[in-house]
Amino acid sequence: MGVSQVTDVFRDAVGVAIRLAAPILLLGLTVGVATAILQAVTQIHEQTIAFTLKLIVVVLFLVVGGSWMMMQLSEFSIGLFELMK
Repeated sequence: MGVSQVTDVFRDAVGVAIRLAAPILLLGLTVGVATAILQAVTQIHEQTIAFTLKLIVVVLFLVVGGSWMMMQLSEFSIGLFELMK
């Protein structure tokens, strides 16, 4: 296994990590900003509201998009095992 193959594997690994983490992070960010704006407008400053809403959205995304995430990770893993042959 040459240096170029190792570099390709690391690049693919970072790409998979970004593809798996980005939707969850973006949803959490969006819900957090929307909650912060709503709390600023209504002058309700309760930290648990933002946390619970983010938690609910992330769990719902994991339920809905978990199979897609698992497929991405398994395709990457299968590719790694094929490189080891």
